[in-house]
Amino acid sequence: MVAAAATATTANPLTCSLFPSQGLRGTTSGLQWTKRQCTRKASALTVTAKFELKPPPYPMNALEPQMSKDTFEYHWGKHHRAYVNNLNKQIEGTELDDMSLDDVVLITYNKGDPLPAFNNAAQAWNHEFFWESMKPGGGGKPSGELLQLMERDFGSFDKFVEEFKSAAATQFGSGWAWLIYKANRLDVGNAVNPCPSEEDKKLVVVKSPNAVNPLVWDYYPLLTIDVWEHAYYLDFQNRRPDYISIFMERLVSWDAVSARLEVARARAAEREIEEARKRKEEEEGNFADKEPAEIFIDGVADDSETD
Repeated sequence: MVAAAATATTANPLTCSLFPSQGLRGTTSGLQWTKRQCTRKASALTVTAKFELKPPPYPMNALEPQMSKDTFEYHWGKHHRAYVNNLNKQIEGTELDDMSLDDVVLITYNKGDPLPAFNNAAQAWNHEFFWESMKPGGGGKPSGELLQLMERDFGSFDKFVEEFKSAAATQFGSGWAWLIYKANRLDVGNAVNPCPSEEDKKLVVVKSPNAVNPLVWDYYPLLTIDVWEHAYYLDFQNRRPDYISIFMERLVSWDAVSARLEVARARAAEREIEEARKRKEEEEGNFADKEPAEIFIDGVADDSETD
């Protein structure tokens, strides 16, 4: 979300370098947000840029007729833009001002008791992820490892589609439906820890209300659909099921989902290695801290007991 803004200023052009962040779970490299260091050519002043609105990865009319240019301009140009602008106002001058967007989302979620900046931060993140979940000429059926896991975890691709559509249609009010890769321990204060095993490393469909996304549950998001009314009303009025069907049949970018799955599995494996290393260090540290036990050797006579 820190790529060049949609409209550049001509009076004070900026040259900026992007510094990739580390550790954002469940995203591709194109979805990692950081602050930028920007220098105005008109002066020697160096400034730190705020979060900026990244243009979609395709032209505004590229998803027509499934998603109209009017819907895209309204959704991205007004709603997404408002989340970014409001977030910048909320975090200015606070300790959040120097953090990456994913860190802002995780910190402000506050284990289920969200802080004021959470909604705008999470909505900015969610919308960026949503745009990347679609492509012109999308839809159809995935292939390779993604399809194999869908067949293993849902029974078939068709059953996955049915479950995903149901989650999106039954999310009451505003929110999102997600396909996620569930691999890590759930450590959220207001949720149940399922203590996952090897069999628990699987694809799961979940839904979330309002701005909440699976990052805050320690899951790896792979795909999402926005079911806030502003996402579809201009094209479908109140027919949310029709919008969901079109999304699945004509818009989903399975290439993006497959790439995210590859990243998610690699990061889950790295995380397991790191956790094992930390456990080993703790065990070795605990062993070293123990006091040596006294040892008594039989067969050594006490002189005081001899004649």
